[in-house]
Amino acid sequence: MTFSIEPIGVIHSPYQQKFAVPRQPGLVTAARAEIHLHPDYAHPDSVRGLTEFSHIWVLFIFHETVAAGWQPLVRPPRLGGNTRKGVFATRATYRPNGIGMSVVALESVQANEHGVIIRVRGADWVNGTPVIDIKPYLPYAENIAGARGGFADARPHSALTTIFQTAAEQQLQQLQGDYPDLRLLISQVLDQDPRPAYKKAAHQDKVYGMSLYDLNIKWQVIGAENHVIQISKDF
Repeated sequence: MTFSIEPIGVIHSPYQQKFAVPRQPGLVTAARAEIHLHPDYAHPDSVRGLTEFSHIWVLFIFHETVAAGWQPLVRPPRLGGNTRKGVFATRATYRPNGIGMSVVALESVQANEHGVIIRVRGADWVNGTPVIDIKPYLPYAENIAGARGGFADARPHSALTTIFQTAAEQQLQQLQGDYPDLRLLISQVLDQDPRPAYKKAAHQDKVYGMSLYDLNIKWQVIGAENHVIQISKDF
């Protein structure tokens, strides 16, 4: 049997590219996103009662990797990118059906004759990600005491701290009125150390870049610190 799944909406997030997206939801609490339901599903009745819940599950499509197909063995970044695990023992993007799921904090629901917009925090999606379903998070059923997390049993932690150099600090001051929590967002993203695992032992003179909203952020790892050196508008 085969099934056809139609997206019910699309995600608007600060992450413009896969690089720097946190590897799990909730790690970057400053990452706000909006889910815009498509017209066929944007009736206010479809979200009636949703605001009674503090968190929601969002099911989506890994649209940037689904065309590449799936792999039975993958290399989880959590294990340094060297150890292989079965795809069904990981949350890798290269899956048979390319379906992902994230639990995020629900901030608000805007539902009227113009459509439905669901605002959340803790996003881990690339901008433009297709949504295929939304479900409420049920604490009594899904917060399981004593559950084991295998090789990812503990929250990831980076020893790096983030410092804004003088020029970046000045740019941040100019931009923060238009981008709420921008300092926190940049810091939390860099705290996850988004560099590929094989780069972390390399020479530390490389300047990295990432896109958040329509901003280009450049930083450099010096010792145990992320030094943000530039925050500029993408044109």
